[in-house]
Amino acid sequence: MHIPATPLTAEAFAPFGDVLEATGDFRLINEGLCQRHHDRALIDVTDARPGISIFLAQARALPYDFALIERHPEGSQAFIPMHQQPFLVIVSTSPAEIPRAFLTNGAQGINLHRGVWHGVLTPLHAPGLFAVVDRIGTTPNLQEFRYPRPFTVRAPD
Repeated sequence: MHIPATPLTAEAFAPFGDVLEATGDFRLINEGLCQRHHDRALIDVTDARPGISIFLAQARALPYDFALIERHPEGSQAFIPMHQQPFLVIVSTSPAEIPRAFLTNGAQGINLHRGVWHGVLTPLHAPGLFAVVDRIGTTPNLQEFRYPRPFTVRAPD
């Protein structure tokens, strides 16, 4: 089945998480030379602590085929690109629903709410370098689901 990649907007992504971007209200800091867009996402973890990791993922291309989604029931997960390139975000309310695909604009990150089903990290350009803020703990926090047939994400119309 084919699903379109649509531009990532805060409104469309709200059921799944937060869009991290330098838009909207801000306050000036650092002698007025820096805009602070304050408290853009909720870091939500249970029985653990939040941590920052660095991911280096291989670039993919559109159309993109996938059959695997996953979720983290014990914590939110934020992906902040360390480059100015778009990446693909695949999310679903449940494995029984058809996934949705969003395409970032290169200056956006995302924060997936705790328990949201999502595709794997999918940069569309190298290097696929990301800072990731998520739960660091000793108990399992990963559930995976594999669809019987892959979906194909196509480029926006």
